Amino acid sequence: MTINYNHKIFRAVSNTPGGEVDAETRFYYYQRDQILWATYQGPQILFGTITGVVAEDGALDFAYQHINADLQIKTGRCQSTPEITVDGKIRLQEKWQWTDGSHGSGESIIEEI
Repeated sequence: MTINYNHKIFRAVSNTPGGEVDAETRFYYYQRDQILWATYQGPQILFGTITGVVAEDGALDFAYQHINADLQIKTGRCQSTPEITVDGKIRLQEKWQWTDGSHGSGESIIEEI
């Protein structure tokens, strides 16, 4: 499956408690070859960035960092598995883990809008 994430916009569909992403968070993805980067923000996230790689099957492995509404710097890692919905949109099943000393991990789903 060849997926190009360049200029795609995503929103959260679901997230595990303890995550700071919600339905109003928007992700702006870019891709060049196998390199992926993105910015994101929402009510709980003032500004965030993603840097990662795209596997041949479209799976993503990336690090993220953001400044939340409490002005805390948060960091983590995420692995995302893509699927294509019946209407042709990209949906990402994500498994994430905080790496900034915060305890916790979770799962989320984001979907192209």
